[in-house]
Amino acid sequence: MSDEPTKIEIVPTLAQYLPRVLRAATPGQLDAYKPYWLRAEEMFGEHKLDEVWPSDILALQNEVVRTACPRRNGRGGRYAGETCIRAMRCFYRLAALDGLIRQEHNPALRVPLPRRLPSPRRGLTIRELVDIQNVVATTGNDVPLDTKLVRLHIETACRRSGALGLRLSDLDTNSCAVRLHEKFGTVRWQPISPTLTAALHEHAVSRGAHRPTDALLRYADHRPLTERRYDRLWGRVQRALPWAGHYGVTAHWLRHTTLTWVERRYGYAVARAYAGHTDAKGGSTLTYIRALPGEVATALSELTGEAHPLALDRTSMS
Repeated sequence: MSDEPTKIEIVPTLAQYLPRVLRAATPGQLDAYKPYWLRAEEMFGEHKLDEVWPSDILALQNEVVRTACPRRNGRGGRYAGETCIRAMRCFYRLAALDGLIRQEHNPALRVPLPRRLPSPRRGLTIRELVDIQNVVATTGNDVPLDTKLVRLHIETACRRSGALGLRLSDLDTNSCAVRLHEKFGTVRWQPISPTLTAALHEHAVSRGAHRPTDALLRYADHRPLTERRYDRLWGRVQRALPWAGHYGVTAHWLRHTTLTWVERRYGYAVARAYAGHTDAKGGSTLTYIRALPGEVATALSELTGEAHPLALDRTSMS
């Protein structure tokens, strides 16, 4: 008996199949791909799934690139065009799993992904980092929140989604660590300094976080932090520092800064663990060079100048 899904005789249109895709998508896929699926519905939603041609996908990509919002650090819509193709590949991959098309007939697979340009992001210099921290500490309507947020990104090298997803139960005040929920459903405990641990706990409780599922980072009126805070915060930084505005510096530059610093002093394996990378790129050698949690804590300890309960003695690392 074949394991291949049975071909359904009546193939739905793209518009008819879209609700099923939306229900099956992960939160991350919805966030990244839903706008492109809706755009595809507008352009050729009345076509049956097996009537969509690679030229239709290419036309969709071209329209997405043409209408991409211009940004100071934009790449001419290249990233939007790439994400569009990935969105349609995901859409048709599910259709193949449901037996509506054969995987080799996925029209999005026949449209090549645009070649990625080198990222302009880099590690910040100490002077640049100090300038950013000075702006954060002297502007805005909630300096305590903004300084803690920036410090969290510096210490953990977390992504924006990792910070926004923090709940009260994700803060371990005994081990001085936070549990980060990030890309691809990854979850990891990341050490933070005792000072930041105490500051985050005080911040959360004083702003109404009492249940384990309550958001850790909160506005002064007790509402959970949203992405809008990042937009306003880095908008202020870019207006105050012309070089930051020129390059489009955001929170992700702090991730580059910390991971560059860790890699230079503790090597690739520790930097990889510090970043929370779990992909298999790099071959089987990565199986044998995984860093210990204590090594990550040791790197953090040197970065912050504070002792950490999970840190190793440097002699035990040699």
